[in-house]
Amino acid sequence: MQNKPKLKFWQIWNMSFGFLGIQFGWGLQLANMSPIYKYLGADEASLPYLWLAGPMTGLLVQPIVGAMSDRTWTRLGRRRPFFLAGAIVASISLILMPNSSALWMAAGLLWVLDASINITMEPFRAFVADNLPEEQRTLGFVMQSFFIGIGQTLANALPFVLTAVGVVGVMASGIPYSTLIAFSVGGVIFLIAVLWTVFTSHEYPPEDMEAFNKKKAEGNVISSVTKEIFEAVKDMPKTMKQLAVVQFFTWFALPCMWQYYALTVGKVAFGAVDEIKTPAEFQQGNEWAGLMFATYNVVCFLVAFGIPWLAANLSRKLVHAICLSVGGLGLISTLFATNPYFLIIGMAGVGIAWASILAMPYVMLAGAIKPERMGVYMGVFNMFIVIPQVVQIFLVPELFNRILGGNSLNVVVLGGVSMIIAALAVLIVDDVGAKKLEGTEATA
Repeated sequence: MQNKPKLKFWQIWNMSFGFLGIQFGWGLQLANMSPIYKYLGADEASLPYLWLAGPMTGLLVQPIVGAMSDRTWTRLGRRRPFFLAGAIVASISLILMPNSSALWMAAGLLWVLDASINITMEPFRAFVADNLPEEQRTLGFVMQSFFIGIGQTLANALPFVLTAVGVVGVMASGIPYSTLIAFSVGGVIFLIAVLWTVFTSHEYPPEDMEAFNKKKAEGNVISSVTKEIFEAVKDMPKTMKQLAVVQFFTWFALPCMWQYYALTVGKVAFGAVDEIKTPAEFQQGNEWAGLMFATYNVVCFLVAFGIPWLAANLSRKLVHAICLSVGGLGLISTLFATNPYFLIIGMAGVGIAWASILAMPYVMLAGAIKPERMGVYMGVFNMFIVIPQVVQIFLVPELFNRILGGNSLNVVVLGGVSMIIAALAVLIVDDVGAKKLEGTEATA
């Protein structure tokens, strides 16, 4: 096995910097797509269906990109060509999104945007595991959490800030000009941040170039990749299976928040009825919700670098369980948010959970899989993120009027309950990577 030297802080910073741009794009999408859909005439109960692009493109794209990047080696390395290609298409899609004139156009652009973001993002996870030794991987993934927090914070707050400095008015579709400018800025930042990582970082070549070239030359690429993905699923380590349970309940919870939190804030804190009867209150609620999303991302990057210390002094599992519990309680606390400022407390809890969600499962996973299959397993692991989102997308519309009372607030609370279940599930995970570091298990 290739002995990887420890990297300096700024080297890890550079290799993670592209995540700032990726998450600027995600942040704009997560905080603004439900309001954009509503402006274009979407039915509230059916909103989850319009979010299907994210999990489906993740399910289809990430395992394939992960396996393909495992068998790629160019002048730009193994993962960086995918960073670059995805960033170019994602940036264009972001700029086009708020110019949508019809619901079908926005929904179609979201499929293109999410596919290209997934192409960019999936190799970033493997990139950290490729370049860092085991003892630095927690720092590497936490650095990504740090940039995710910054990127999403800026993206979430930008429409609110633009309105505060005097950007007013709406387009013919009803979409505010503040949203239009925010998405355009996001497209530029996305591309610049990814280019920074592409041109300031390096990658290690395959350890056995002869075996790599032989693998690369095997038959049809698509069939070989598909076979490799199925083999990876068949040979999945026990730790990965256990983490799948945690990820299911975690990622069932998050879309409940992303899809319905902005609509909930308008109703519970500002008295909005909908985008037609109370347009001013509706926009105010949307922008305040964006500010609350910014709050949880501020908390995310503030606590991100404390997580490695806590994990070293407690355990990875315990830290993740505590963080998820705090996040779940934060979402449930929305029940009591008669004052918009009270929402800050709940979103701070979500931020603590978010910092851990973006790092700890990947740290535990990376210690349990073979380095030569890092890309494909990181891609397969994404299935445990997208499958619960698909379940949520088809289940919530069925429950919305029958069980959840047609109330977006109840969807947010459902997400909180699911996150607490995820916290309990962490306790079953066997963190073999931590055992290796402690010397209780022989290093593979």
